Amino acid sequence: MAEAEKFLDLPLEEVLGDRFGRYSKYIIQERALPDARDGLKPVQRRILYAMHQEKNTHDKGFRKSAKTVGTVIGNYHPHGDSSVYDAMVRLSQDWKVRKSLVEMHGNNGSVDGDPPAAMRYTEARLSSISSELLRDIEKETVEHIPNFDDTIEEPTVLPAKFPNLLANGSTGISAGYATEIPPHNLGEVIDAVIMRIDKPEATVEELMTKLKGPDFPTGGIIQGIDGLKKAYETGKGKIVLRGKAEIQSVRGGREQIIIDEIPFEVNKATLVKRMDELRLDRKVEGISEVRDETDRTGMRVVIELKKDANSEGVLNYLYKHTDLQIAYNFNMVAIHERTPKLLSLPMMLDAYILHQQEVVTRQSIFDLNKAKKRAHIVEGLIKAISILDEVIATIRASKDKQDAKQQLIAAYGFTEEQAEAIVTLQLYRLTNTDITELQTEAEKLREQIAYLESLLADERKLFKVIKTDLKAMKKKYNDNRLTDIEDKVEELKVDLEVTVASEDIVVSVTKDGYIKRTSLRSYGASNGADLAIKDGDHVLRLMEINTTDTILLFTNLGKYLYIPVHKLPDIRWKDLGQHIANIVSIDKGEYLVDAIPIREFNDDQFLIFFTKNGMVKKSELQLYQATRHSKPLVAVNLKGNDEVVDVHVTDGQCDIFLASNKAYGLWYHESEVNTVGQRAAGVKAIQLKEGEEVVSGQVFSSDKDPSLILTTHRAAVKRMKLKEFERTTRAKRGVIMLRELKKDPHKVVDVHVVSSQDAVVIKSAKGKVSTVKPMDFKANDRYSNGSYIMDSDQSGQIIETWVEPIYSTPFKKDES
Repeated sequence: MAEAEKFLDLPLEEVLGDRFGRYSKYIIQERALPDARDGLKPVQRRILYAMHQEKNTHDKGFRKSAKTVGTVIGNYHPHGDSSVYDAMVRLSQDWKVRKSLVEMHGNNGSVDGDPPAAMRYTEARLSSISSELLRDIEKETVEHIPNFDDTIEEPTVLPAKFPNLLANGSTGISAGYATEIPPHNLGEVIDAVIMRIDKPEATVEELMTKLKGPDFPTGGIIQGIDGLKKAYETGKGKIVLRGKAEIQSVRGGREQIIIDEIPFEVNKATLVKRMDELRLDRKVEGISEVRDETDRTGMRVVIELKKDANSEGVLNYLYKHTDLQIAYNFNMVAIHERTPKLLSLPMMLDAYILHQQEVVTRQSIFDLNKAKKRAHIVEGLIKAISILDEVIATIRASKDKQDAKQQLIAAYGFTEEQAEAIVTLQLYRLTNTDITELQTEAEKLREQIAYLESLLADERKLFKVIKTDLKAMKKKYNDNRLTDIEDKVEELKVDLEVTVASEDIVVSVTKDGYIKRTSLRSYGASNGADLAIKDGDHVLRLMEINTTDTILLFTNLGKYLYIPVHKLPDIRWKDLGQHIANIVSIDKGEYLVDAIPIREFNDDQFLIFFTKNGMVKKSELQLYQATRHSKPLVAVNLKGNDEVVDVHVTDGQCDIFLASNKAYGLWYHESEVNTVGQRAAGVKAIQLKEGEEVVSGQVFSSDKDPSLILTTHRAAVKRMKLKEFERTTRAKRGVIMLRELKKDPHKVVDVHVVSSQDAVVIKSAKGKVSTVKPMDFKANDRYSNGSYIMDSDQSGQIIETWVEPIYSTPFKKDES
């Protein structure tokens, strides 16, 4: 029974959670996170303390790094030598820390990510400012604990006479916690500490008048004062950090971009390589060469631009698509009161001030005890010299040192400490002058004791000492700010011309969804003939446009695809185009209704949609400008089994003509249709009976008098003039366009608004295709059934008609 009680039956997740929690807390405290008081991680603290103990300081010569690493591992930090050396190197890298704590001779790495030389080759010593972190550590200012093997003691924290956590920042990842504290300007941090001492309830806003924001050793520009404020208030926040770049003119009418500062912790070599890749991959137009001209005088990356390149556009593209601009996320976690905590700026300053209070208090107690001890001895020496002959006689009459002490204590009332000082006194100290020296020393000690006692009794005096010390620190070590701060985050707009080489090309789109762009040379070589196309498919559009234009592809299911022309595959005229499903996925049974080229999404243009179930929708064209192109977007909201029949671009002043399969036609002005949003369903366009559906929705200019060409399922074609109709209003029944037959009445397949140069292609169920010229037909009235152009009994019923696409240059007239 007793054996069984040793074991506990616990759920695994509970045990794991508890053990991992303990382990991660240990890891956090012992390795990854800095202390809020001195801003150092344990390995950094041990390196600095070891160098201090070994007298490897800034006022002495450099010493082999390997020797220091050995001392750190042997005495304080039983971990791998590489981790210790890496930490030591980082403390010396002036592009990583704002104030280097270690000075190093030899290769200590580079901003290009080059590794440092091995520790057997480099030499190091503490920097001047490091001595301020360790100053007065001998005066019992901080708590010491035994090291890992209990042979010597090490400090739990350094006195840190300047606010190192904010001055140098910290970065670290640990189990369950990470930290990202940026470096700051030492003078500004000290000013903020002093403000917080003088005004303990100072707000973040007030503190930010002193501490403007991070000051990175690599300079750069910070954007986003709101993100800064949030970070200082909560410990978390996001700012934009960009390198400093300047556009310069060079001879020959060219320009170049000069980068002389890059964002913090960005690898310059990788950044330059990425920029050159963008040039090679033709992702950005206008760059002719990228050169790294960095030398001992400073950083300099040159981006040579081609003639007439858009330099602002190229620079914006580089900001957006490379690490020339990064988002810096604050995550100010530090060990505060032995626990990892997310700290706001006031909390950090308070933690430092509290630490300084404790350090100065302990330092004062140490100095006070020392002064009191010395004053007591000096008092004894003065008394001894005043009765010198008796004292000498007493000592001479004693057996040994111990006996002499006992005699002095018994005869003259000296204390043990005073008697010890008297018997160890050297003979030359017995000269006449020494009594005055001792009296002067006694007076000074009395003053010192009084001052230290008043200091310990009055908090204001204590704070005054701290402030005076901080001001001296600022005077000695402060330097100018390196990073500029801008209030607003600049929105980066990248013009298409920057990323796309402007070129006129031919685009062909087929109804089944095959699309391609072809160079004018390839099109011209074939003279426009021999277009590769699948059987049963036909061309919807054939147009000469520019690579900087956009094509909107509308499908029968009310979707649209937004395709920048430059993203289309460049395919020879004689080869089959790429199916749109390879560019953007579409549903089965979905086909293209129209392809509309767009140069600019103007606010005075509209899209009009007509659906099978008799709806019409009008929306502003600019609503269809999309930012994502990866999937189909909603063009019109369709109800039930409805489908889009036709799509047109208008200027808002057009006429509309609708035709149904039951041969009803309706004509009204576009102003009858209200403008609605992109995802709306639209309004009723025409009154339909049961079994009736819209087969065509046409748009034409109000000042034109076009012809209408109507095709029926029995292969009859008929041309009509618009004067056969009366312009009415929306949602009416319309008027009949064919003579009604009792037996096998004609069903309308399609109606097109045509001009004299158009040709209409008619296709039957059995695949027979016939092309007709509308002007070959006499204009009929509404009550005739037109002329037959095929024998529908032999060829099958007519299933589809379309106007043969003409090679068009839709934007040429705009440019003239």
